[in-house]
Amino acid sequence: MSLKGLFNARWPGVALFDLDGTLVDSAPDLAAAVDQMLEHLGRSPAGLDKVRHWVGNGAGILVRRALAGKTDWEPARAKDDALFHDALTIFYHAYGQLNGRHSVVFEGVTECLGHLKALGCRLAVVTNKPDQFVQPLLKQTGLDHWFELAVGGDTLAVKKPDPAPLLHAMEQLGGTRGTTVMIGDSAADVNASLAAGIPCVAVRYGYNFGGSVDSLGADAVVDSLAELL
Repeated sequence: MSLKGLFNARWPGVALFDLDGTLVDSAPDLAAAVDQMLEHLGRSPAGLDKVRHWVGNGAGILVRRALAGKTDWEPARAKDDALFHDALTIFYHAYGQLNGRHSVVFEGVTECLGHLKALGCRLAVVTNKPDQFVQPLLKQTGLDHWFELAVGGDTLAVKKPDPAPLLHAMEQLGGTRGTTVMIGDSAADVNASLAAGIPCVAVRYGYNFGGSVDSLGADAVVDSLAELL
């Protein structure tokens, strides 16, 4: 389905994109950093397949999941919290060196961005990725020139699925709920869109914690962003 169809035969004026799992397959770098962290702590590496299921809620929750070895981690005790802070520091250092090294842009992304830009649509990235890693990844993958704005995981006090990052980006680019769309790959993106009251497109190829995106309530679900043209 074309994006045009979400707005009564008009193209959106503002398009907000998630980053990891939507624009870029960054899981190889994230998994390598997680495994370096775990090995530094004397633990067994998790591997790419597991880490793919843990990405989407920001670095802190990724590290919590890695320490627990599962998506659903228990609230931390004091000693666990100390371990978490050490682990997060190790992860940040490792990922800072690996960010973008093995990441690739998904098929259909550049075609979609180019088409929207040519129509005068204003583009932003809205991600839970820590701010310090967002621009380096966009630059490394050659996507930085498409976007006027990037809202990271610590730009505001809250992250997706809170709607605030989406509303902030929408307002910064002069959009309204009737002219803005969110495009992402996970429940965090869809739930943020629903809470913000703006249409949402979900992609099937991303990192939705190992689950299907088809039943999340997105206005459209696609296998490639090229399908939106």
